[in-house]
Amino acid sequence: MLHKQSHRLLRAASLALATAVLAAMPTAPAFADPATPVPPGGVESSPTPHLDAVEQALREVSPGLEGTVWQRTAGNALDAPADDPAGWLLQTPACWGDPKCTDRPGTRQLLARMTDTIGSATRTVDISTLAPFPNGAFEDAIVAGLKSAAAKGNHLQVRILVGAAPLLNVTALPTRYRDELVGRLGDAADRITLTVASMTTAKTAFSWNHSKLLVVDGQRVITGGINNWKDDYLDTTHPVSDVDLALTGPAATTAGRYLDTLWDWTCRNTGPLSAAWFASSHGAACNPTLEQDANPAPAAATGSTPVIAVGGLGVGIRDTDPSSGHRFTPATSPAVSCGPIGVHDYTNTDRGYATVNPEESALRTLIASATGHIEISQQDLNGTCPPMPRYDVKLYDTLAAKLAAGVKVRIVVSDPANRGRVGSGGYSQIKSLNEVSDALLNHLTTLTGSSGSARTAMCQNLQLASFRAAPTPTWADGHPYALHHKLVSVDGSAFFIGSKNLYPAYLQDFGYIVEDAKAAEQLNTGLLAPQWQYSQATATYDYARGICG
Repeated sequence: MLHKQSHRLLRAASLALATAVLAAMPTAPAFADPATPVPPGGVESSPTPHLDAVEQALREVSPGLEGTVWQRTAGNALDAPADDPAGWLLQTPACWGDPKCTDRPGTRQLLARMTDTIGSATRTVDISTLAPFPNGAFEDAIVAGLKSAAAKGNHLQVRILVGAAPLLNVTALPTRYRDELVGRLGDAADRITLTVASMTTAKTAFSWNHSKLLVVDGQRVITGGINNWKDDYLDTTHPVSDVDLALTGPAATTAGRYLDTLWDWTCRNTGPLSAAWFASSHGAACNPTLEQDANPAPAAATGSTPVIAVGGLGVGIRDTDPSSGHRFTPATSPAVSCGPIGVHDYTNTDRGYATVNPEESALRTLIASATGHIEISQQDLNGTCPPMPRYDVKLYDTLAAKLAAGVKVRIVVSDPANRGRVGSGGYSQIKSLNEVSDALLNHLTTLTGSSGSARTAMCQNLQLASFRAAPTPTWADGHPYALHHKLVSVDGSAFFIGSKNLYPAYLQDFGYIVEDAKAAEQLNTGLLAPQWQYSQATATYDYARGICG
């Protein structure tokens, strides 16, 4: 262990170097400028340094996408039942501590909330997910909600959009799913107009819709990482652990505008041999402006929670935001390719891509805004390489700078035992946690100029582990624990939940950054604390227990 005086000198030097790295990133003052316009939805009563930093970055990177792909709003509320203030946090299966996972309260809550939210619809229901189409109890929840809404005399416009990897286009057939839903809806189908589509925006860039959204009347939304797949989440003894949030207010309207943006491309690219396939009931045409037409005004304020909604357009929808003033420096070192086979590295080298995928800048800036501690819960930080680049270089630069500055960083990723045969096809893309820690060490060494200083910073500030949901190394059936979170929390006051991974993936994604200390504490109590309680047994780094690689 270093002498205290040596440690202070190291910390001061590291902080100076970290400051230089972070200076290249967009930042904001600790408090909002009084001249800043009030966000839609009302007045914010508390300082929001993390949202301020992210908003400033987004106004530089993607100003032309404000209102359609990203937007800051006030007047929102996390959607929780009166008897469960933390009930906005929807996680599955939430059977913490039980390797048999015999009782799944989180899964029951999620399905009930889906039905309740859809059942409250009076005009529109917008669903976006990854192929295959919702099935099993997920489909049951959707059908039950639609029947309930229709039984109240409402005529509903319902859009269902799935992103399909090229080979899945063959099985994700909108005509088949439309017919299945119409049959299950029975008489209620007379009062429901269905439009269903699958889409792939760029086959060679591996780009398709990956957002998971349920938006009702432009007023209520459920979003996060949960795919509506019974085989992975429900009808299994080793369910995937995942998380969504529920929200009401103007931020829900932003989600609807984002879906209009995806449907605009979809409706312009439908056809038998095209990139999007479409089907509808009652002879309805593909409608790219459903949310704008049916829900033209922002939803009324329902609370006082400030939120930034932020998504991305992947590859193929738009090449660039021409109004962007983003000062982009390609990341050229270290090398993150894996041999001669690979796709274009959009994340690390492409300015145009950065301007139409503001979520990547938003997440880096959220992490950079931390001053005390960061919790990251993700399937992976490293991608499927090849053909994708190994990781987001600027993200690792940011994490290294935070570690060097003495910020505590906790990273939990899916158990590498979930890795597919080629790095994908499973719920992990790495062979070992060393792939993450080695990359961090390399970036810290470059930052501090010393491998010893880099290692000291990691040992004193890093926690790195693979995910467990119970005390045993696997579920009771012997399968490893699979984690599918896309979650970042900073300083116990702001957090992101959505569908965007931190590793390079050129998909259409969406999520929310919320700054609310009470909600952040609920997130910690309900998810982050039990996750670490069981996952810390796998830690390769844990500053609290003196574990250091």
